Amino acid sequence: MMILLLFISFLVLVMVGVPIAFCLGISSVLYLMETGIPLNIVPQKMYSGVDNFVLICIPGFILAGNLMNTGGITKRIVNFCNALFGRITGGLAIADVGASMIFAGISGTAAADCASIGGIMIPALIDDGYDADFASALTASASTLGPIIPPSVPMIVAGTVASLSVSKLFAVGIFPGLMLAIALSVLAYFICKKRNYPKGEKTSLKLILSTLKSAIWAILLVLLILFLILSGVCTPTEASIIAVVYALIVGLFVYKDLKFKDLYKIVIDSMVATAAIELLVGLANVFAWILTREQVPQMVATGILSLTTNKYLVLLLINVLLLFVGTFMDTTVAIIILMPILLPVATSVGVDPIQFTLILVLNLVIGLTTPPVGICLFISSSIGKVSLAKITKQVIPFLAVSIGVLMIITYVPQLYMWIIPLLFPAG
Repeated sequence: MMILLLFISFLVLVMVGVPIAFCLGISSVLYLMETGIPLNIVPQKMYSGVDNFVLICIPGFILAGNLMNTGGITKRIVNFCNALFGRITGGLAIADVGASMIFAGISGTAAADCASIGGIMIPALIDDGYDADFASALTASASTLGPIIPPSVPMIVAGTVASLSVSKLFAVGIFPGLMLAIALSVLAYFICKKRNYPKGEKTSLKLILSTLKSAIWAILLVLLILFLILSGVCTPTEASIIAVVYALIVGLFVYKDLKFKDLYKIVIDSMVATAAIELLVGLANVFAWILTREQVPQMVATGILSLTTNKYLVLLLINVLLLFVGTFMDTTVAIIILMPILLPVATSVGVDPIQFTLILVLNLVIGLTTPPVGICLFISSSIGKVSLAKITKQVIPFLAVSIGVLMIITYVPQLYMWIIPLLFPAG
């Protein structure tokens, strides 16, 4: 009966618009008060939730992304992608996806990707003759590459919760991220061709090389992060600090768009973003502890496995559940709550924990472009100055393509899991 109080209070608070972190905290406190459990369990579980060395890389990657963005990195990435694809029909739309893919290798979050790339690309697309609702929907969809292509904040959280190697999670995200980027680009091309959206001016090899030279420092940062982590030279946390130092040097002394007076605001913004994530992680850990105490994971596992023990059907049921949850629950919160519940179910039917984590994260980030809590839709709606209803209509084809990629990742793991024994032969 008490578990019903927990869920009902949580859902009511979400529906009336209370911030998700406070929904978790208030519903958890109500449960504890009703069951007579001392409230000092709240700070204890919050602290244990965030007391993890791996989580230190979250502020590192957020700060590195903010430094590179303020330091002129975003516009250089956009210029390079536009020079590369601009001459194709819908080339500016494809450049939007390409820029999001490159920036994903720096920011690690969909919201940062959407705000940074969208702030430049959405107005540029509109000025070039693209419809505002299409431009906004495309940018929101492309921003979901952020949590898939390493470094990825959701992957870090998931790896921490399940005690999995974050380096391995980063490795398996590379090819699915590229697959999703290609799928979104192909769809964008056909939509642009059907609607007769313009193609850019023909670009020369000289212009491509010139913009590549300008953007090379950003691309090198992505490659540096991947090399350091996947080669085992350093941990994700250490790599995030190196990324911060690199971003500082490039922004201050190479691009020279970053000024010392900008650093205060960048640090404050990064601290606020980090605090929001850490608060979510801490309070979600309290909520997850209550679910474990009430044996909810066991009940869910029993319920799913009572329906079927077929691996493919179990994965289908899990996908449907996660797609539904992603429409109304924050990605970080959903990972912390659902990972301990669903991972045992998946592994019991022979699914690799690394593969399942990728499936979980991709499911939930698809939710970032679905109402009512699709944060990327809200960001792109604000930038494009169009209603959420119009964007939602335009985003449906992109959602369909994303779900198609999700199905491939779910049922054909051979496409990307081969990288684990290659890079981590010792297991």
